[in-house]
Amino acid sequence: MPITQHEPRVFKNRGVIITLPESYEDLLRQSLATVEPLWAKYPKARQMWDLLVQDPEARANWDMADYLTANKLNFNDHGMTHAQIAASNAVRIFDLLVEADVKPDVVASGAGDLDDACTVIVAATLLHDIGNQVHRKHHELVGVELARGLLDRLMPEIYQHIGNRIELRAFSLHAILSHDFDPPPLTFEAGVVAVADGTDVTKGRGRKAFDLGKVDIHSVSALAIDEVTITRGRDVPVEITVVMNNSAGIFQIEETLTKKVVNGPLRRWVTITACTRPADVGVDARIIERLTLKNGVFVAE
Repeated sequence: MPITQHEPRVFKNRGVIITLPESYEDLLRQSLATVEPLWAKYPKARQMWDLLVQDPEARANWDMADYLTANKLNFNDHGMTHAQIAASNAVRIFDLLVEADVKPDVVASGAGDLDDACTVIVAATLLHDIGNQVHRKHHELVGVELARGLLDRLMPEIYQHIGNRIELRAFSLHAILSHDFDPPPLTFEAGVVAVADGTDVTKGRGRKAFDLGKVDIHSVSALAIDEVTITRGRDVPVEITVVMNNSAGIFQIEETLTKKVVNGPLRRWVTITACTRPADVGVDARIIERLTLKNGVFVAE
């Protein structure tokens, strides 16, 4: 899918000035384009992706989850766009870990191969937030029940053997239930889903809550995140780099991403680097310049 470039626009809201792309969908297009070359390795995962994003029931689930969270709770997007960005990032994280010979639980348990593990991750990440359509409270548990019906209907398109379907479905449901660490994730696949969920934090994605009137450290710190990139790390398989335009962004990183890395199944294989743009010196009195997650805590470099 081609990436369309847009000139940035400047928005002025209640004394806060931020520069955003013309379209909120730019990040989605970029995410889909980045993951596109990986699908050749994981054809069943791609098929699961297509089945879900084209399914009217799944799309209605995303629409209602987004309606309740954005319009009633003044949260940022929890609908289809968030689901696809998080799932794209999940596949990229998964692929880097597999390249580093980290074995998924689906493979270790004998339930399936690498493609099956990726399919589990795609299904769980795309569906992880649909329980928000009922309420934010207990949305993980509600999401498990809603996702179960969808998976039972769609998985026979990929898996003919019922035992195979049930085992892989269990991995996906566990990841949905534990993506917010209540309860904590126990499997490799659930760890990938949880971390990927925390990577969708750039300012264009977090601005909606601010526009709707949520002016607090959560919304303001979300506006401080310019960019999130996922690459092969120097010392660990995956490095997630978060570029901030203001040091306030460190709060957003700690709240949405760091906890999921430090306390989750991927802590040995994933690190986070947070840095501010040098060009922003005149705008931001930088409290920090560059931090890297080491042994569970951020340290200055």
